[in-house]
Amino acid sequence: MILQGNIVDIPNKRIYKGEVTITAGKIASITEKETTNNQYILPGFVDAHIHIESSMLVPSEFAKLAVQHGTVATVSDPHEIANVLGVPGVEFMIENGKKVPFKFNFGAPSCVPATSFESAGAIIDSEGIKKLMENPDIKYLAEMMNYPGVLFDDEEVLKKIAHAKQNNKPVDGHAPGVRGEDITKYIAAGISTDHECFTFEEGLEKLQKDMKILIREGSAAKNFEALIDLMPEHFENMMFCSDDKHPDDLIISHINALCGRAVAKNIDVFKVLQAACINPVKHYNLDVGLLQVGDAADCIVVEDLKDFKTLQTYIDGELVYDFGKVNIKDVAFKNLNNFNTEKKTISDFKFDSSAEKIRVIEALEGQLVTNELIEEATIENGNLVSNTATDILKMTVVNRYNNDKPAIAFIKNFGLKEGAIASSVGHDSHNIIAVGVSDEAICKAVNLIIENKGGICAISDSEEHIVALPVAGIMSDQDGATIGKDYADLDKMAKQLGSTLHAPYMTLSFMALLVIPDLKLSDKGLFSGTDFKFTSLEV
Repeated sequence: MILQGNIVDIPNKRIYKGEVTITAGKIASITEKETTNNQYILPGFVDAHIHIESSMLVPSEFAKLAVQHGTVATVSDPHEIANVLGVPGVEFMIENGKKVPFKFNFGAPSCVPATSFESAGAIIDSEGIKKLMENPDIKYLAEMMNYPGVLFDDEEVLKKIAHAKQNNKPVDGHAPGVRGEDITKYIAAGISTDHECFTFEEGLEKLQKDMKILIREGSAAKNFEALIDLMPEHFENMMFCSDDKHPDDLIISHINALCGRAVAKNIDVFKVLQAACINPVKHYNLDVGLLQVGDAADCIVVEDLKDFKTLQTYIDGELVYDFGKVNIKDVAFKNLNNFNTEKKTISDFKFDSSAEKIRVIEALEGQLVTNELIEEATIENGNLVSNTATDILKMTVVNRYNNDKPAIAFIKNFGLKEGAIASSVGHDSHNIIAVGVSDEAICKAVNLIIENKGGICAISDSEEHIVALPVAGIMSDQDGATIGKDYADLDKMAKQLGSTLHAPYMTLSFMALLVIPDLKLSDKGLFSGTDFKFTSLEV
């Protein structure tokens, strides 16, 4: 097989006319010669940190969408399914991914559960990490979200890091806002990356301390604009990632879009492609070709180096995407799940109170961090209730693994004027999370999730819609096009109910993520991420 066009030689910062010969899945030769073909040939894109589960697709279906955008590999943390099913969930992801021509590179989830302040479906302790690290299919220790555990020398946390080091596998970080002496100690523990920087200054400090920084642009968390100006000087130590990307967004674009945006800011194209194609392969020691003789033929053909519209994608020399046609076959699999709670009653969501003031979670557009607000309480018949006029709405997290009483809090900036939305995608333990204008609407939405053993839904005064997620309660068993359309329709309904957020379901899913400050809600109660302890709803 011979590809002709403009060959993009990233290490030598050259673009020249020539042809690439592929034999037995490898690049046999690269020859400089005149050709009339004006397309560009370059290494494939790598998403340097993503939770495949957030696409609501199993790996084999995720691959079908990713290759359309020139992505040939991912660095994938399966901690979403691990929090539901433990090691069997990780094994499901690996085995399903192996059945398609795409290079998934899974890590061992370091924080299952993410904290001791929530109920998860499984536990992976240091002994479990030790066994996973010995597995050649596990490429790294996934994000160490328990940064307080690192800073306070938690024995179990340090054992997990030690097992990665003993197997010569990198350790991923997760340290939002951690600066100064704290980040110095965190890095000294052996943690080499961070995808949670949300300011230029934070990213610069971590880069100066020899950490590799990932520019994240997902469906909810968007840090591209804050961090991209670091790239001209620090491109050798930066990468691009999605972290969490919903299916409707993945249909539109992937890492290719970040390359286009970076080039539009007049950043040197070779520096951009170094971050998008080369750095993840080098850092994680991936078996992914870099358009060099002898490499695996993991390369793409794009229309130009401005928008990076993908024309063809090759993985191990196999043409997996060809001018609009995806050449990846369907994969059969069994649905695994872990759902064990009974339907709720409206009274379960009542919160008796006479408080004048309450703590309120302030959700922020494009961020996973939240603020703590002190606001006026709205009480009806002794029950704290939603106030649509001030946009302070009741929310709940319901334990899906046991039949416990729902936890209650209040949140601002969801904007609902009617009904409720709910999801069993609730990072990281994936309990049921819902927000609504009334206890009745919240109860109805939660019960719809329970009836389907997982999904995302919207409830109005006159209708109800759900996208069922029968695989671990966080992924669909449908194809990407179907789930992408269904999700987009549901997203539209949430906005018709009044939500002003760009990605209301993605934002909702992070309101239970205790390891990102400040105020969050677990199934056990309201939690201060700054103080790392429970706090009271009533002031």
